[in-house]
Amino acid sequence: MADPARAKRLAKRISTVVASAIEYEIKDPRLAGVTITDAKVTNDLHDATLYYTVLGRTLDDEPDYVGAAAALEKAKGVLRTKVGAATGVRFTPTLAFQRDTVPDAAHRMEELLARARAADADVARIRQGATPAGEADPYRVTGGEESDERPRAGSDGGFDDFDSEDTGDRDRSDD
Repeated sequence: MADPARAKRLAKRISTVVASAIEYEIKDPRLAGVTITDAKVTNDLHDATLYYTVLGRTLDDEPDYVGAAAALEKAKGVLRTKVGAATGVRFTPTLAFQRDTVPDAAHRMEELLARARAADADVARIRQGATPAGEADPYRVTGGEESDERPRAGSDGGFDDFDSEDTGDRDRSDD
């Protein structure tokens, strides 16, 4: 069992080799917008998962995820050979490609945050001219003399005076 630090170093090396091969050596036009974003290698160094994203060629162009996945699957053997030659490990890891959804999720979060900011601005705009409903001071005391003193227990405040007579709760240690 290899240590996790070695697996991380190998993953970084594999991602560099594969990204370079996709950019400069493999001549498939479906791989033109493919970028390797991350790589993970199992601790036993037998399997490598490479995460990729596909960039559109123009602002209006949607990325071709299906074509990129097919092209990566087709080039998997060539890429594994290049990884084996560049890394020099005893067993060249099998390569698996998985589309990276983090950029899409980040874009979606940015849209949600922008929508929340717009809603907050609308609420602030509406609140500027608002007046409270009802009385200005809903807690004012009506009638009589105003005082800060609360009613005391037993003084007509609704509490009964506690009699310290026999309540039936005695120390039962004598039993």
